[in-house]
Amino acid sequence: MANTKNLEKTERKAAKRKSRAAAPALGERDYPRGSKKQKTRKLSRGQSKR
Repeated sequence: MANTKNLEKTERKAAKRKSRAAAPALGERDYPRGSKKQKTRKLSRGQSKR
């Protein structure tokens, strides 16, 4: 993407949108959606939380 530091806000938004539209599509993912998210452990094993 070109340097947009010297452009006004509306021009910068248009330039970014244009470069985003020109980018190639990512294609289908080869893993289940959300499977790479970090899993949370049980917070406490004492009193049950309401």
